[in-house]
Amino acid sequence: KETYPGLWDGSEAFNRLTRSEIDLQQRTMDHEILADVYSEFPRINPGLQGSRHRYTYMLGMPPGKPEMPLFTTIEEFDADITPIDRLDFVDAKGAYAAKIDVTRQKTKMNESVLTGRGKLADLPAVIAIMDFRFLGGSLAAGTGEKIHLAADYALRHKLPYIIVSASGGARMHEGILSLMQMAKTCASIQRLHDANLPYISLLTHPTTGGVSASFAMIGDLNVAEPKALIGFAGRRVIEETIKQKLPDDFQTAEYLLEHGFIDQIVNRKDLKDFLRRVLTYGKK
Repeated sequence: KETYPGLWDGSEAFNRLTRSEIDLQQRTMDHEILADVYSEFPRINPGLQGSRHRYTYMLGMPPGKPEMPLFTTIEEFDADITPIDRLDFVDAKGAYAAKIDVTRQKTKMNESVLTGRGKLADLPAVIAIMDFRFLGGSLAAGTGEKIHLAADYALRHKLPYIIVSASGGARMHEGILSLMQMAKTCASIQRLHDANLPYISLLTHPTTGGVSASFAMIGDLNVAEPKALIGFAGRRVIEETIKQKLPDDFQTAEYLLEHGFIDQIVNRKDLKDFLRRVLTYGKK
């Protein structure tokens, strides 16, 4: 079996992860295994690293350079917002409430997104950073509320807004409440647009489902990391629906750039300078 292309495979742990086991497009990736591998081997291809360290510390950094964060002096917002199991949801793997408790303990986070005010090269901005370790970075009521409140802060203080997306989509444990966040977050961002405040969407690997179908794709500037998987439904679902074979590079950042869905592909090590130049231009 071949290892997943693009991943650093110089270890036994990586070699036992086959393409079929972690292929997001086939919806068969074992999120916990992959998160553990990311944790153990920080030198994975930076374009495929998800949000192992919430991007606060990793984004824009070459491996092994912790003194070069993208965002600095972060003032976190609404850290006390947590998921609520309003549906008393239970599936074959157990209760949603129990999953929340385990995930919060493992990640030391209360929801799948970190929001706050920070600085990028001394330029103030409001940021929202999704973390794939928290139930696949899924969009839930708490996630949407934090993104909305951060957008409201940006509006009141006339600051640019940057969202770093890494998500499998809407959190189905919360049913329609999770889907409602798609409209809620887009409405919040529209208010920034009406006020002529910049919103930059940074799409990382993976950005899929209800996140790609809402706030992740409506940036004034949509920027993706190289090779990032970006799409709504999985490859297999689409192929079975349209009865056609899809291109090999379908739903990659490169494919989306070629077809006009994103504006730029930027390697993580170049992101800090790229975003600095964008924000500087926006102040003129």
